[in-house]
Amino acid sequence: MTEALQIRDHLLTELETGVRTGEALIRLIRPEDWNYRPQDDMRSLPELVRHFALVPRSDLKIMQEGNAEEVGAVESSLDNESDPERLAAALRESFEQYKAYITSLSLEDLMTRSTKAFYAESGHTQIQWQIETLTHLFHHRSQLYNYLKQQGHELHFSMLYM
Repeated sequence: MTEALQIRDHLLTELETGVRTGEALIRLIRPEDWNYRPQDDMRSLPELVRHFALVPRSDLKIMQEGNAEEVGAVESSLDNESDPERLAAALRESFEQYKAYITSLSLEDLMTRSTKAFYAESGHTQIQWQIETLTHLFHHRSQLYNYLKQQGHELHFSMLYM
């Protein structure tokens, strides 16, 4: 296996850690947490969780050069969902779709195939998109962790790495 494929796999392992620990955070959401919004100009907890669950899927659509309408359709697909188990399952499914695409790429495509987001002026290689998705998912996992802490959940940072 080449070094580049090892890096791809390491990034997928890290992404799976974010998904697994994100699923655990989602499952902690109580009915009384659903109305939480830290500030008027921030996402509510339901908006955050729905977005978080779809990060791999929406980023995949973006990196496959989906247009704004196609990406919007992905991002709105959980708009009415409030069951933590279904949201956790949606995150897992989103990851599995993303992983299937990434692992289907040839080494050459992974390293050199450039695609452009509908909102961007220039493109990124698929490996660059993989790094972007990892940071995107971890950003929102951190937000969810903080939202739950602010709602009085007893959380320890170590749960983010188990």
